Amino acid sequence: CVCAACCCCLTSDEPVVKPVVSVYPAAPRAPLEGKSSLLCLASAMFPPLVQFSWKRRREDGPLEELPPAEGEQLEIRESGRTAAILMLHQQENSTYKYRCYVHHEGGTVEAHTEPGNEGSVTVFSRDSASCGDAYQVKLFCLLYTQLIVKSLVFCCGLSLLMILRNKRPSTNCK
Repeated sequence: CVCAACCCCLTSDEPVVKPVVSVYPAAPRAPLEGKSSLLCLASAMFPPLVQFSWKRRREDGPLEELPPAEGEQLEIRESGRTAAILMLHQQENSTYKYRCYVHHEGGTVEAHTEPGNEGSVTVFSRDSASCGDAYQVKLFCLLYTQLIVKSLVFCCGLSLLMILRNKRPSTNCK
């Protein structure tokens, strides 16, 4: 189990299924500040608990752990999939290649984007302005809207069940 406090991993009769992992470069969040982001998506796994880690490598250099000061990670969990967004604080001309690792009960899976690039994504800092901010805001708004709609549907369904449960035929005869 990835989580020691999790009992669902030990009591289920379902077989362990490794996640399918994809990693995508995102548009720079603030190109003039040298910030970029990567998205690592794990899906189709059982049990659904995973942990993400990142490594980087310069061209012809050794693979190294990502220092905590170099980026911050945000995780989004939804039924059937988990995503990690790595916000990178990059130097002006950094050309690191980044790899995403997903640790799961079935083993560790490394992200592969295209054959031949060893499962890595190169992120370049850009000096020109981009529309990455607007796209990310729209994406997050869409995600939060979806979560709110799911919550409303669940609450309405639960309310309907409670109403139907309380409207049983009365058996009191006077």
